[in-house]
Amino acid sequence: MPSRAAGVTAAPAVPVRKGSGRLLAAAVLVAALTGGAAGVAGGRLAVGDEAAPAALPRAAAAPPVPSGSPGTAGGLSGTAARVLPSVVSVESGRGAGSGFVIDGSGHLLTNAHVLAGSAAGAGVTVVLDDGRRLPAAVVGTDEAYDLAVLRVDDARGLTAAVLGRSADLAVGDQVLAVGSPLGLAGTVTGGIVSALDRQVRLGGRGQTALQTDASINPGNSGGPLVNARGEVVGINTAIATLSRRGTGSIGIGFAIPIDRAVPVAERIIRG
Repeated sequence: MPSRAAGVTAAPAVPVRKGSGRLLAAAVLVAALTGGAAGVAGGRLAVGDEAAPAALPRAAAAPPVPSGSPGTAGGLSGTAARVLPSVVSVESGRGAGSGFVIDGSGHLLTNAHVLAGSAAGAGVTVVLDDGRRLPAAVVGTDEAYDLAVLRVDDARGLTAAVLGRSADLAVGDQVLAVGSPLGLAGTVTGGIVSALDRQVRLGGRGQTALQTDASINPGNSGGPLVNARGEVVGINTAIATLSRRGTGSIGIGFAIPIDRAVPVAERIIRG
C-alpha cells in the first residue's frame, strides 16, 4: 500500500533489474521531499511536442572529477559558494521546497509536486540566497516528469546556475545537494553518486534516477544536485524511507538527471 511522507503520497520502489530484487529487501518506500503538504497541478505540458525548444545554456562536456579530488579551486567549499547564489526556497500554498535559477530571463526550475496545486499563472514566492522575497508565476508543469518552471518578472541580481551533463557522471563522483530542508535555507550536504540509473517511481511513473548518499530531506525537493565543478547534474526529488513515518534521510536519495530535465524545461518555457 502507498504510504505518506510530508503530506505526499509515496509509491513503493520498483525492481532495479531482473534478478536484482527491490531497493533494500525491507519495506523501502520512495517519498517526495516537500516541507509541507503538496500536490501537482498547473498546465501539464505535452512531452511529445516536436517544435524546436528554447535552448537553455549548458556547460561544455568535461572529464569527470575523480572521487577524493577537490575538483576546483577552493575545493567543495568553493563549489558551494558558486552554486548557493542560484538556489532559492519556494513557498506555495501549503507546500514548500527548493529551486534554482536556470537562465538570465528569470526562469527557475523546481519539482511539480512542490507547487501544491498552484495552477499555471498562479503566484508563488521565492526566497533568494540574499534573503529577498520575490513573487514568481508558474510558467507550466510536467507532472509525468515531476518538473515545473517558475518565472520572476525582475531578473536583476539573479545568478543562473551552470547546467552540467548527467551523462558525464560516474559512480563515486562527488556531489553536493543544495536546498532548504525543513526550511533551513542554503543548506549544503555532500556525498557521492551511488548509482546512475536506479529505477524508482517519480511523478507517478517508473523512470530512472540518479541515486546519491548526500543527505536530502523534506524541503530539498526541487533543489540542485551539483558536481565538484558546481554544475547542476540533477534535481533532488525523493528519498527512500524504511517506514511510513520515516521521512528523514537514510542515505538513499534520488535526483532527476539534468539531461532529462533540460528538454522538459525548454518546452515549458517555449509554451
